[in-house]
Amino acid sequence: MRPEPYAEIVGIGSNCFNKKFMQGYKGYVFSPFSQCHQAMKIPATIESCAAYILKHRWMALAMSMLLLVFTGWGGQFLKFTNDYRVFFSEENPELAAFENLQDTYTKNDNVLFMLLPDSGNVFTREALEAVVYLTEQSWTIPYSIRVDSIANFQHTYSEGDDLIVRDLIAHPGQLSLAEIAAIRHIATSEPLLVNNLVSGDGHATGINITVELPGINPTTEGPEVSEYVRQIRTAFAQQYPDIQIYATGIVEMNNAFATASQNDMIQLVPLAFLVIILGIFVFTRSISATIATAFVVIFSVIMAMGTAGWMGIELTGPSVSAPTMILTLAVADSVHFLITMILLVRTGTDKNSAIRESLRINFMPIFLTSVTTIIGFLSLNFSDSPPFRDLGNITAMGVGYAFILSVVFLPALMSVLLLKRGQQTGQKQVDKPMRLVGAIADFVINHHRKLFLALGAFSVFFVGMVAKNELNDVFVEYFDQSVEFRRHTDIVTAHLTGIYIIDFSLDSQNDGGISDPDYLTRVDKFAGWLAQQDEVLHVNVLTDVFKRLNKNLHGDDENWYRIPQERDLAAQYLLLYEMSLPYGLDLNNQINVDKSATRMSVKLKTLSTTQVLGFEDRIAAWFDANAPTLKVRGSSPTVIFSHIGMRNIISMLSGTTLALVLISLVLVFALRSLKIGAISLLPNLLPIGVAFGIWGLSVGQVGLALSVVAGMTLGIVVDDTVHFLSKYLRARRERSLNAEQAIRYAFSTVGVALIVNTLILVAGFLVLSTSSFKINNEMGLVTALTLALALILDFLLLPAVLLKFDGENPGKTIEEKRVLSDV
Repeated sequence: MRPEPYAEIVGIGSNCFNKKFMQGYKGYVFSPFSQCHQAMKIPATIESCAAYILKHRWMALAMSMLLLVFTGWGGQFLKFTNDYRVFFSEENPELAAFENLQDTYTKNDNVLFMLLPDSGNVFTREALEAVVYLTEQSWTIPYSIRVDSIANFQHTYSEGDDLIVRDLIAHPGQLSLAEIAAIRHIATSEPLLVNNLVSGDGHATGINITVELPGINPTTEGPEVSEYVRQIRTAFAQQYPDIQIYATGIVEMNNAFATASQNDMIQLVPLAFLVIILGIFVFTRSISATIATAFVVIFSVIMAMGTAGWMGIELTGPSVSAPTMILTLAVADSVHFLITMILLVRTGTDKNSAIRESLRINFMPIFLTSVTTIIGFLSLNFSDSPPFRDLGNITAMGVGYAFILSVVFLPALMSVLLLKRGQQTGQKQVDKPMRLVGAIADFVINHHRKLFLALGAFSVFFVGMVAKNELNDVFVEYFDQSVEFRRHTDIVTAHLTGIYIIDFSLDSQNDGGISDPDYLTRVDKFAGWLAQQDEVLHVNVLTDVFKRLNKNLHGDDENWYRIPQERDLAAQYLLLYEMSLPYGLDLNNQINVDKSATRMSVKLKTLSTTQVLGFEDRIAAWFDANAPTLKVRGSSPTVIFSHIGMRNIISMLSGTTLALVLISLVLVFALRSLKIGAISLLPNLLPIGVAFGIWGLSVGQVGLALSVVAGMTLGIVVDDTVHFLSKYLRARRERSLNAEQAIRYAFSTVGVALIVNTLILVAGFLVLSTSSFKINNEMGLVTALTLALALILDFLLLPAVLLKFDGENPGKTIEEKRVLSDV
């Protein structure tokens, strides 16, 4: 006769053994529920709660619906934010310095158009007409306060004793070839333009629009600008088909963040839901179970996001991945409950008895795994980046709601749904997975010493490779090539200039001090040194204006292209020049109100955070050696993003450590064993270490996204350990089984559920890894890898460790001796 593969589940807590099952699976197991129910020692509280839920199933369903409606109503208050500043806390010193700089001068949020004529030459009548046209159109962009291009560049020259200041290009259609050649010479020789608004060889040019958003409605202002920019590009492409137009800049980057977030919500959440539901159906072969799980995961997401709306949490690139994570994690509780219940029903137990027994067996492990997962995600509150705090809090709420629904709503719903009792087909469905976990148990027990050594060496090797990871990020590469902003930015950087900028506010420390020749000489020396650095594409510095004015007012003699040597003379030059500038093209973006400081803007190539920080260190060293009185730290989004990765890792070390301590205490308390609690640390920590070791060998770059993964996954990987150890200890304590028998018991009771659960979790996070947003992409990929490793180590290493350190035989009980004699 065939063994009854899942007979043990239905008899947990009884004193009955099944000889046939023992012979089939080489372990001590228990008789069917129907035969031994009276012998079970069921905890009164859980049993009574289960009975109460089943008796008042409709009330439980109604209360769940009320909670859903109340929490979900807050979803109407959810909104996206598309400002990159949300990645930085108000306490962030780099952000504070940047905001202070922008308050001193005009803001430098911008849109940058680049024109790339098919002819390869900007200096033709048609191309120059296009530049003038686009410059004029750019003034109509909402919230624009300044437009700079080669067309409206304020070219200066002398006529007798007069200083002439005029647009470099006035009427392009009337220009002669000689005039165009002269314009080309001026533009490609002017330090303020080359590699900024025109390429050195004249094949590309740019129009930079400075935008100052009011901040009254941040959700709509940025997208409004981006939509207008798109319309301008469309109209331009129709009018000038032989000139390619590209758009980048800070405003476009902000819009890319919002677009990526919304695309993830629209595409990834439904995809993750589909994957999860298909997975549940494939593994349970039950339409009722699939429908019930669908309700649990959907309700968990709605309740968590609704609560986030009530709390005023804004959705950002990272936090928008919370629904996908909740969908995935909410399945875990349902899987353990449903797998046990379904297998009981398919072995002949009536549905309500199966529900009570499944809830009794799984309540505490589900509770523990929910608590540890919540602790792991709440550790993200230590992150220095608010979006990751929001991600942690929203997901933690979702896990909490999933627990409530799994132990109240799900049992009540399953009690009213149709579910077929044991049939031959059902028995076959039970046999296959049970034979698999039985084979795994046999393999582990028979080869536990080899597995202990091999997996120990494997883990030590890859944990050692963690050091190969370098803290590094390239924030432009937060978006993959499917995102237009990334494609356009790469092209603009290759042909014209970069969007990475570092601003310096150089203070003379006295009113009007920017005209002091000594101050100007030191500033010019610093600008000259910067221009020689490999990372630098362009330096926008006021001293170039002073030198040009000095040359102009000395009859355009090139020998006078130098810093004026008298302060009063320099101040007069500057005043004369400012009075000649048209509206919107003044020097307020470079000079503060009392003319005591000037802003120097340095455009860089696309750099990694490591390169930016190294460049910062070289700048600090230059100041120390050459101009200590001018020493100041640069500030810009580039600088803030470069520091946030390191700052976040440091802050998350504290959060992860605290989470580890709390989770360890929870496990020690729940498992009632310091030794088992200590053993549990291995399968809990090693998957994270091994995953980062594999990442170190394959990628070697850890950025903002991965700085939170350790804390986030810590609470998730504990799930498998908790379920396995709880069943192992149940066998050891209640049945007095030895370690080998307890391991077989753990595999047979929870092995199938762990496999199903892990496959669904991995599939869900792999869906997240398809995001075009690098932060979500890497977070999903490494989390999926960590969860897969967690199952492998829980199945192969944990039993080997238990056999080595908890392998003493407690001795055969009277009941065991009786069974052995029967054999």
